[in-house]
Amino acid sequence: MNVTREDVDALNAIIRVEVAPADYEGKVKETLNQYRKTAKIPGFRPGHVPFGLVQKQYGKAVLSEELNKVVNESLQKFIAENKIDILGNPIPSGKGDFKGDFDKPGDFEFTYEIGLAPEFEVALSGKNKYDYHKVKIDKKLVDNQINDLRRRYGKLVSADEVDDSVMILAQFVELNDDESIKEGGILHSSTISMEFVEDKKVKKSLIGKKVGDKVIVDPMTVSKGAKDAAAMLGVKENELEGLSDKFQVTITEIKGMELADMNEELYAKLFGEGAVKDEKELRARIESDLAGMFVNDSDKLLTRAVYEDVLEKTKVELPDDFLKRWIKMSNEKEITDEQIEAEYDGYAKGLKWQLIQGKIFKDNEIKLENEEVMAYTKGLLVNNYAQYGMPAPEDEELTKSAMQVLQNKEEGSRIYDMLAEQKLTTFFKETVKLNEKAISYDEFVEMAK
Repeated sequence: MNVTREDVDALNAIIRVEVAPADYEGKVKETLNQYRKTAKIPGFRPGHVPFGLVQKQYGKAVLSEELNKVVNESLQKFIAENKIDILGNPIPSGKGDFKGDFDKPGDFEFTYEIGLAPEFEVALSGKNKYDYHKVKIDKKLVDNQINDLRRRYGKLVSADEVDDSVMILAQFVELNDDESIKEGGILHSSTISMEFVEDKKVKKSLIGKKVGDKVIVDPMTVSKGAKDAAAMLGVKENELEGLSDKFQVTITEIKGMELADMNEELYAKLFGEGAVKDEKELRARIESDLAGMFVNDSDKLLTRAVYEDVLEKTKVELPDDFLKRWIKMSNEKEITDEQIEAEYDGYAKGLKWQLIQGKIFKDNEIKLENEEVMAYTKGLLVNNYAQYGMPAPEDEELTKSAMQVLQNKEEGSRIYDMLAEQKLTTFFKETVKLNEKAISYDEFVEMAK
């Protein structure tokens, strides 16, 4: 077996694998003898089929399979031993440089193209300056959070008339174009949450109405989309298309939210017994919690800014022609050259960032240790339990659950990506110069979009 490399340019190379009979004959003969023991050929008892007949019937297929194994093993071993950093996988040369005769097996030569990972430097240091946006935790933001918490622990009570915060219980009746009741049409009781009604004209037509009042509306204007509208009318989503856009809504009840009282009972529900004693401590706690909550969002904005800047400024050349051929050959579904051209820029951008991230990790010895990944996964599971108000299980059971999650290829990959991004963000914050900027919540939300 002889494997050689021939560089085409800085990003492309050819690998030739020369195979002699001694590299494959023994394995081919062994496999054919196994076939001979089990082959069922008319006129011969199992195990007594002449070797020559088995060779004639199965020889080429077995030779092809064994050559494929030998060549692939040699190819991968050569790449690993020589520490060749490749992109994608080797692909058979498009120049048809195959040498050999399956009818008269002797020496064979297989030629493969490989795409080489580019060499580049990532210029990122304390000389690089980035804005680090933080949300101003002002009185309005704290007030809104307190109202949301009071609403969450409040109770529904009957209201006299509709305002922009109530829930309307109503009967929906489908109408004809002339606003007469449609015979055999939809008749269904449901609810309208005024906070989700965005159409100003529709909202104005509902505000001030009382029990017994009737209003004609398009269900799509008082719902959160097709799925919600279908549930509102008691039909399947695919049945919406044939329905009228005019429905008579008769208000049967109006329910308003009575906010929970600001007292120790509410504080205990929110933070535990004795953690918060009065409104002053409540406001301080909420301010602190909001500041902590927004750190993750601030970090994401910083990471995005650094990502875009580094991606633009770091020159990363790719073996584009090779990668396009590799994408076409490795795709499970047939893909056209036009599709590849249309999607390649996005693919190349993602690949460049993977290479840049890998370079940052390697140069700065940033690693994802198994213990870290396990601890991070367990932390995610604990947070999930907490969201549902459930205590986390014992560590042994939690560890088993984390292992099951990580064994799921898709979930495991997602968790590794999340932890990698977290480590990358930490590196950015410790490496570059941050210019802290306090902005309003609304400005922050707009930036995050």
